[in-house]
Amino acid sequence: MSSRRPALVFIFITLFLDILGLGLVIPVLPKLVEELRGGDVASAAHVVGALGGLYALMQFLFSPVLGSLSDQWGRRPVILVSLLGAGLDYFLMAWAPTLPWFFLGRALSGLAGANITAATAYIADISPPEKRSANFGIIGAAFGLGFIAGPLLGGWLGESSLRLPFWVAGGVTLANGLYGFFVLPESLAPENRRPFQWRRANPLSALHGLSRRPIVRGLAISLFLLNLGNFGVHNTWVLYTSYRYAWTPSDVGLSLAVVGITAAIVQGGLARVIIPSIGERNALLWGMLLSAVTLALYGLATQGWMIYAILPFGAMSGICGQAAQGMISRTIGPDEQGSVQGAVAGLISIAGFTAPLVATSLFGFFISDRSPVQIPGIAFFLGSALVSAAAWMAMSTVRRHPALQA
Repeated sequence: MSSRRPALVFIFITLFLDILGLGLVIPVLPKLVEELRGGDVASAAHVVGALGGLYALMQFLFSPVLGSLSDQWGRRPVILVSLLGAGLDYFLMAWAPTLPWFFLGRALSGLAGANITAATAYIADISPPEKRSANFGIIGAAFGLGFIAGPLLGGWLGESSLRLPFWVAGGVTLANGLYGFFVLPESLAPENRRPFQWRRANPLSALHGLSRRPIVRGLAISLFLLNLGNFGVHNTWVLYTSYRYAWTPSDVGLSLAVVGITAAIVQGGLARVIIPSIGERNALLWGMLLSAVTLALYGLATQGWMIYAILPFGAMSGICGQAAQGMISRTIGPDEQGSVQGAVAGLISIAGFTAPLVATSLFGFFISDRSPVQIPGIAFFLGSALVSAAAWMAMSTVRRHPALQA
């Protein structure tokens, strides 16, 4: 156990710095696209959706590849090479003079961002089965803290230059890779490694592999619907708050920082108490139901201050994701963690490249003159419906498999 805690600290810091770089550009990317589109918000919404969809498509294609590579060569080299590519890509987007260059940059970002598969498998490697759900909270805590510092800094830098956050993000990500090179230990024991096979690395084959595991399949579909609902909201957040509440980049950065604070408190701390107390099953189901209600409330909020009143409830709903990940990891062997987590990540990535296209298109239409009625919160209402479907799927899976009743 003594060797596990330092490894968790290492992977936490690596993930934190990785998310910090991503968080730096979130408040400014939609604004920069809007500027390149001549200030047309409705038109920019479609481009932002396409960029988000491309990023997730690349994650879908390469998550199982990186997961399978990490099963053969170990988690450490996959994580470090991905960080190097991500850092150089931020510099490309900082320079990009036209939108086609941004599309190239987002494609490369999605490829590098698939390293979350190796990071998830890393945590599974060093965690005993009974503590995996709690330790998966490391991912949520890193995301949370990264989104505290990243959007705040990105919004502040974006007030002086919309491109400056990209330069800073590149520097932070490369520093992250350098840090990992010196201090991040390998987690996968030689006896648990297996040769790389394109059959397992193919995203469609990897998804087909889920069909042989009914429990994993049911939980993975539930996670797919959960993320389908939430990813659409993520990609319209800046557009929505800027349009409805006239928020500036620094305002958006502040709101995302509060999201990060509440998520870090819940997923990095409270979840370790809540999940063992109520069980993974209840954490999964109640978390999803709370998420559905929260998304609907976001869409109904007529004043910006209302968002801050809703945010803590949204953070509490975050326990459902790590509960599902813990359930999935308990049903598979140590030599399959990388490939199965890659397949699950690939399925989530399908949601990631579908949701932005749908949500931003709906947002763009329902704020335009073509719409018979103005509904700026349409993406949030759609997200609420999809998360409700995720809760139904999770409940059905739990009922069919007594092993998940605990």
